[in-house]
Amino acid sequence: MKIKIYWNEENTKELNIKVLNALEELWLSDFINVEITDDENIKNQLSIAKEPALIVEEESIDFMDTIFEWIIPNDEEIKSMFISIIWWGENWASCWSWWSCWNWCSC
Repeated sequence: MKIKIYWNEENTKELNIKVLNALEELWLSDFINVEITDDENIKNQLSIAKEPALIVEEESIDFMDTIFEWIIPNDEEIKSMFISIIWWGENWASCWSWWSCWNWCSC
């Protein structure tokens, strides 16, 4: 998975720092690449009207979409977005400890 930040303004730096911090806190920084881009083709393809824009790209399924545009979400919103995108497994939420996973759940 890649995160692309489309930019043309100063506040792109703030969004980039927030995204990098969220990935680090969630231990995802080794798995998700962050790229800042000003590629006009991406802007046109996704109909980005205002900057900055946060884009999620998953090459394995040929998916790319704008998640946030023109705003800089707070830290919790960014972390929630990553948690909702990353699939932890069908029963992950019901597994409250390694013991419960080992005993009854298929996570």
